[in-house]
This record gives sequence, structure tokens and C-alpha cells, in this order.
Amino acid sequence: MGRPPTPLLSTDRIASAAMELVNATGGFTMPDLARKLQVSPSSLYNHVSGRDQIVELLRERAMSEVRLPDDQPDRPWTAVVAEVLGSYRLSFARYPRLIPLLTAYPVSSNDAIRMYNILAVTLRRAGFDAADSLRAITLMDCFVLGSALDVAAPEEPWKSGAEVNPEFAEALATGVGNPDRADDAFEFGLAVLLRGLSPG
Repeated sequence: MGRPPTPLLSTDRIASAAMELVNATGGFTMPDLARKLQVSPSSLYNHVSGRDQIVELLRERAMSEVRLPDDQPDRPWTAVVAEVLGSYRLSFARYPRLIPLLTAYPVSSNDAIRMYNILAVTLRRAGFDAADSLRAITLMDCFVLGSALDVAAPEEPWKSGAEVNPEFAEALATGVGNPDRADDAFEFGLAVLLRGLSPG
């Protein structure tokens, strides 16, 4: 019997199947992935080294629409960071169920490291020392990934009820029927974050 005209497996097919499982269930196992692809688990290892590599392939997909600015040393650091973080959030918001999985693995994908390199260079040029740069990048990650999850939240993330006090009820009312609530909160939070960060 001859070979099939196209290979049954490839890293791209494996990553696509893994992403489908993550979107459906929030995770994947190698046996589940093999069943979905209708192959034996051992066949997967002819194309990937294991679960860690698949997770990084998924991270690259989540990073695929992050637009990174060209090197512009004279541009205000806050403008560079705002551009990167806005694009980072939108790219990851496509895969909210992937985010908890990614946070359990160290980052090694080239696309992700390229983004962090730009943030580190931008912060260093602005006068942040190495320790504060790491703190700032960690803070940015927490903020962006939380904001990406918020994009997938229900239209009304909090239910109003008898236990809600008047002040919180008044705040909740401002978000009712507002499809831009998550975007508005992100822009507000980004402005607060950038104002609060300063070198030295």
C-alpha cells in the first residue's frame, strides 16, 4: 500500500488539534491528542518532543497577531509599551482558555521572546534598572493576560442582587449594555499602569 498523498501528521496539524482541545476543554493530554488525530500516541513523538513543545507551538499561535514596533529609540517609552501591550492583549484574547495553560510553562517561543526583548530594551532606555524592568514586565504580563480573559467574560460579569451595596450597584449600572466595557477597562488600567511606572 502506497503512502498517503499528504502526511497524516505534522507539527501544524498537531498544534491545530491541540488548540481545538484547549478551546473545548481548557487542556489536552497526549493520549487525547492522539485519539483526536486518529493515530497512536507514539506517532506524535515523530514530530514533537512532547507536551512542552506543543504548548510552545500554541503560544506561538497566540502570539501570531502581536504587532511589534520597529526600533525607534527617540519614541516615548510609554508609547512603545502601550502599543505592544494593546496588540499583545488582542492576540491572546482569541484564545482565553489557553492562557491558564501557558502560565504553567516557561516561555521559550521565539515570537514571545522577541516581544519581551523589545519591552526590556525600551525600559532600559527609559532608565529602568534590571530589577525594575523584570518587575515591570511581570506586572505587564499579569495585566494583559487578565485583560485578555476579560474580553471573553459575559456581557455582565457581575450579577446584581440583594447582597450588592448601592455603591457597587451604581458602578455596575455604568457597564450594562456597554459592549466596550472590557476595552474601556483595559485603556483605563493601561493609563494607570504607565503613570505608576517610573525609572529609578
